[in-house]
Amino acid sequence: MSRLTADQRYLWNEGTDYQCYTWMGAQTTPTGTWFRVWAPNADAVAVMGDFNDWSSEAHPMRDAGGGLWEVHIRSAQPGARYKYRLNANGEALDRTDPFAFALEPPAENTYEGIASIIVDLDDYTWADTDWMADRSGPDSLNEPISIYELHLGSWRHQAPGESYSYRDIAEPLAEYVTEMGYTHIELMPVAEHPYYGSWGYQTLGYYAPTFRYGSPQDFMHFVDTMHQHGIGVLMDWVPAHFATDPQGLTYFDGTHLFAYDDPQMRHHPDWGTYVFDYGRNGVRNFLIGNALFWLDYYHIDGLRVDAVASMLYRDYSRGTNWTPNEHGGRENLEAIRLLRDTNTQVYKHFPDAITIAEESTAFPGVTKPVDHGGLGFLYKWNMGWMNDTLEYIEKEPIHRKYHHGDFTWTLSWAFSEQFMLPFSHDEVVHGKESMWGKMPGDDWQKAANLRVLYTHQYGHPGKVLSFMGNEFGQHHEWNHDESIEWHLQDKPLHAGIQQWVADLNALYRSRPALWNDDRDSFQWIHYGDREQSVLSYLRRHDDQVLVFVLNMTPVARTDYRVGLPHAGMWTERLNSDADVYGGSGVGNAGRVKATENPYLGQPASASIVVPPLGALILSPKDQADCDATPKTPAG
Repeated sequence: MSRLTADQRYLWNEGTDYQCYTWMGAQTTPTGTWFRVWAPNADAVAVMGDFNDWSSEAHPMRDAGGGLWEVHIRSAQPGARYKYRLNANGEALDRTDPFAFALEPPAENTYEGIASIIVDLDDYTWADTDWMADRSGPDSLNEPISIYELHLGSWRHQAPGESYSYRDIAEPLAEYVTEMGYTHIELMPVAEHPYYGSWGYQTLGYYAPTFRYGSPQDFMHFVDTMHQHGIGVLMDWVPAHFATDPQGLTYFDGTHLFAYDDPQMRHHPDWGTYVFDYGRNGVRNFLIGNALFWLDYYHIDGLRVDAVASMLYRDYSRGTNWTPNEHGGRENLEAIRLLRDTNTQVYKHFPDAITIAEESTAFPGVTKPVDHGGLGFLYKWNMGWMNDTLEYIEKEPIHRKYHHGDFTWTLSWAFSEQFMLPFSHDEVVHGKESMWGKMPGDDWQKAANLRVLYTHQYGHPGKVLSFMGNEFGQHHEWNHDESIEWHLQDKPLHAGIQQWVADLNALYRSRPALWNDDRDSFQWIHYGDREQSVLSYLRRHDDQVLVFVLNMTPVARTDYRVGLPHAGMWTERLNSDADVYGGSGVGNAGRVKATENPYLGQPASASIVVPPLGALILSPKDQADCDATPKTPAG
């Protein structure tokens, strides 16, 4: 590596140097370290560190043009701490490196005075070659995706209040995720963040995995371990806003370099953070480069982009305090361009990766290709499905017949985007109660409600995502300072929910009918039985068929007629009311006989027992034989 080239300077100034992470920041070489920083409004910049006794005069940086500064320091080696001293408008400003690959732990819980750390990111030998060669990217649209979302610091503690490190958590987490049948994990943000209670969403060091769980190489080991177990790793990425701590990006070179100059647009009203100026070329390089960086150096399989809705609209949560775009509208045109360009570059450089939008509005074409006018994401969280489904299931069963449409009408837009169905961390915090706490009734009814709810999540079109603790019915809201409630696994009702989720995952992964989400894959059998609060639908792919029957009340429905695609013997593939799941053991003895008696548009039908607050999944007997032994009541 040598001095900045004319091509690098040109691409940076143009806002199209998306591999800037390979030469910005502190880049190690056999002869020392090159330092480069963007500070166009500084009068002078110097590097201070362990290697020069923190002198602000020993290593002044050269103005390389385009607002970029650089210097090569032979004595600066991996592991050394450093900062930039910027002189601007007569003021001396000490800053961490925006491109730092690691930041030191703060002293006494304050980030004031922290330093960046020189890291050689090539100092790790990966063992996931097979995984990287075979991962699916956009082909995952035709594959099962069941995601386990987690917060690394509170999944499991080694001792009270003591989180696992990246290395220590890797193997037990991989084993658990494999046992439960999930295909991917999704990590809440791991980029460096000063306030632990922000869960990583108020980012300070965009290029640095947080020190809390170990080093950059430790995080590489974590991802590597997941891949060697056949588990994809998705990561939350937060370009919507950044932390205001003075050591970071705030007022970086004596100006609001990374944020909007416009004070009405600079502050994010929801989180007290700053908003990036997405139209500034240096910011574009920084953010798009950051997305590619995690996919490149850390082998991340995909990015879930946080708070996309807040990026798309200039008036988001602002009331009347916002500035229109150049055409007088509310759309944030620069942010829209940045999202499109980010997706374009991700799929250009990493065609086997995926991007996911957390987007809660009706903005059109979130998962439509960029060259067809869309934003270019592969998936979008179906927030409407989540909200309406939870609003329905939280009601007492006696009242559900009056709100039947809240549960069924989500199919009217189920194919308008390429959706994921999330029960995420956002649904179990801030007074919303845990998934267990949302359910009405006594403990038995809460568990039964969760089992039937999760069944519908797997039966409804869309990929699946659930937050840690949901899978066994955690009692309390998630608390980032505590481990999730693993002791509940010893209680039969909670162990039953956990086993139900594992069996749903196993069935889901084995049946293309559940994850090939074209319009013909779903068909209602009967959605109008509001009086009994029973729903039935089928999922199909080629000759494969699964029939779902859901009873949303605690009253068993005996001699209940359900339409079926053909006559013959059907297997009760899964029954959520089976004893092994903590149910009451009501069912059909594992099989159902359909006769050539047309019913509700289906050519055949059967009279069945639908268990209380129960879900049945039926399959033709000849298709059931290829699966594991079904979990169903004996009689």
